[in-house]
Amino acid sequence: MDVSFLGGPQPQRGVGIVAPFDFALDRELWRWVPDDVSLHLTRTPFVPVEVSLDLARLVSEHETLREAVNALGAVAPEVLAYACTSGSFVGGTAGERAMSVAMESAGEAPALTTSGALLEALEELGVRRVAVVTPYTKSVTDSLEDFLGEAGIAVTGRSYLGLTREIWRVPYRDVVGMAREAVADDQPDALFISCTNLPTYDVIPQLEAELRMPVVSANQVTVWAALRRIGKDAVGAYQALLDPVARRGPAAMTPTAAEPAVAEGEPVVRETVFEPVAEELPGAAVMEEEPAEPVLPSPATAAAPSPADPVLEGHEVEAQPWYEEWGRGPQPPV
Repeated sequence: MDVSFLGGPQPQRGVGIVAPFDFALDRELWRWVPDDVSLHLTRTPFVPVEVSLDLARLVSEHETLREAVNALGAVAPEVLAYACTSGSFVGGTAGERAMSVAMESAGEAPALTTSGALLEALEELGVRRVAVVTPYTKSVTDSLEDFLGEAGIAVTGRSYLGLTREIWRVPYRDVVGMAREAVADDQPDALFISCTNLPTYDVIPQLEAELRMPVVSANQVTVWAALRRIGKDAVGAYQALLDPVARRGPAAMTPTAAEPAVAEGEPVVRETVFEPVAEELPGAAVMEEEPAEPVLPSPATAAAPSPADPVLEGHEVEAQPWYEEWGRGPQPPV
């Protein structure tokens, strides 16, 4: 069969991504990328250190970045992005800028980091007060707050998991739980979900609708900023950062707030170490409830089909294995 008339694959624009050695969410990054853009990923060398400030410093050394950028040189990406939040905020705002300069000098292409992209996204949305969610330990979360403070961004509340390994295994339900806790006592301008190894793609529209504020995540801002450098738009379902229509929708609405945390004076930052709720406690007693009196159907509903009625062929509803695992309806894993 002659397929020469197809003319070959669609021309691609290239984005070079430098990620830490333990990055596991390549597929999530791709979900924000349009069809005519390719991501070219490389990783920093393995070091036997758990997620910590020490690891953040090791994976962001300038020599490490230059070697990674050189490895991408063969495919000549148009822009370079360092996809790690902690590695790019651990040195403060000056350290973040120096990382971008080191990458640009090695690759002769525009370069950015996740933390730099975060500040760019917050400026785009007009955010000055933000709640943060992290999977990190307290010391790494403190460093993120220091970085934001240097940039003039106030942290109004935060929730973190205290993890030091395998962050990519955190389920969406824990991300949502942390988000609710981080904004519980105050009304920030936006919520930031930190760490490029934390899954976020499917929860962003849900949280924006529930919390009535823009929600940005590490992977989202990284891809968004990198694509902006080459004149392309990130794609994503109804997210305030990507879609001006979403900014005028639920993310722009003021929630029905409870009492403010503080009436006067300086705001108090609410900090929570999030503890996932066990789904089942072994040996727990199950309390039996008294059966309720049967409710007789009204004439209007008496003719409605009962669960025992036969189901028409082809209309069966199959149980989905991810429903209970991911909660709140169809949110398949990344």
